[in-house]
Amino acid sequence: MTPDGTPSVTAEFILRNTELASPPLIPELRLHLATKITPLWEATESELQQLGLPPPYWAFAWAGGQALARYVIDHPHLVAGRRVLDIGAGSGIVSLAALWVSAATVIANDIDPVAGLAIRTNAGTNGLEAGLSFAGRDMFDEPALAEDGGPLFDVVLAGDVFYERPMAVRAETWLRRHAAAGALVLVGDPGRAYLPKTGREHCATYQVPVSTDLEDREIKETSVWRLTAETSIPAGS
Repeated sequence: MTPDGTPSVTAEFILRNTELASPPLIPELRLHLATKITPLWEATESELQQLGLPPPYWAFAWAGGQALARYVIDHPHLVAGRRVLDIGAGSGIVSLAALWVSAATVIANDIDPVAGLAIRTNAGTNGLEAGLSFAGRDMFDEPALAEDGGPLFDVVLAGDVFYERPMAVRAETWLRRHAAAGALVLVGDPGRAYLPKTGREHCATYQVPVSTDLEDREIKETSVWRLTAETSIPAGS
């Protein structure tokens, strides 16, 4: 750990503990991922804590992220030339998909500082550094409107953020505010418990190959939804 409590991890750690591979649904990109032949896959949570590391969510291509990245690449007009924010960016798969189809700028957001390093490493591997920045903070209390009254971002993307109720409630409330401000809000989700049930429009469904060490089956049916400003959260939640 560094004096400020940040995990002292370098790009060399990421390269040494992952394998360069293309996620099954995104052959266009190559990411540094944990696999069954890499040390990070076998590391226990306690071992990672001893190194000052949070769980390495950035080292896996989650189903929601794969589906959302696929949708973005298949529909480039949605992000081309636009200001994009990717929430819970993890490996950066969605951010890099947006840059692949010529987003003007992409902010990849994740509270894990190691994810920021992984995203930059993956961006460099794919030659997609231009226009990319990393925001390593909790953004859910930040405004959705710019000073001129317009949206801060043209497009807000979120893969796999509805896995836990407190996180899901905050994420949904904040994403709805961006939708109300005029942003296109797209989420990728394999049907997790806290995915909003209303105020959403179906965009696409994919059969996403995943590891059974991460999920309950080898293929996860995963959908991309556009969230509207309508909330599904009961008053007082």
